[in-house]
Amino acid sequence: MCLICQRIELIKAGENPYFVKELETGYVVIGDHQYFKGYTLFLAKEHVTELHHMENPVKLHFLEEMSLVQEAVAKAFEAEKMNIELLGNGDAHAHWHLFPRRAGDMKGHGLNGRGPVWWVPWEEMAAEDCQVQSPELEEMIKALSHELEKCLA
Repeated sequence: MCLICQRIELIKAGENPYFVKELETGYVVIGDHQYFKGYTLFLAKEHVTELHHMENPVKLHFLEEMSLVQEAVAKAFEAEKMNIELLGNGDAHAHWHLFPRRAGDMKGHGLNGRGPVWWVPWEEMAAEDCQVQSPELEEMIKALSHELEKCLA
């Protein structure tokens, strides 16, 4: 079972503390590490490795829901810009990385402090001091849940 499928099983068992909301095509979760405050993932319910492996109606709905999730993330975490990626090179299960971006968030990396999130070394992004803990995690979940409800209404 892939890592994303394992995370989904934890959600179904009520044991994933990062879980925010279940949508029709996927699960919204706060990222374990918050180098970029508000980093969120949208995990496809269906285990597929590529968008084009989804049936067309499901794929289009997955894209629509991702768009609503990224809007909610932008509002909940006051993003100046959103970076949205579906990669799958590490975890081959369709899932979106949603990064709220702000001026100065590269902390010395990039070109004059600007650039894609992946220009920050992984060791820094996944550092222990970036792991979100209670009560901040619960506050983030509450803020994102509130904005999701508004976007989905």
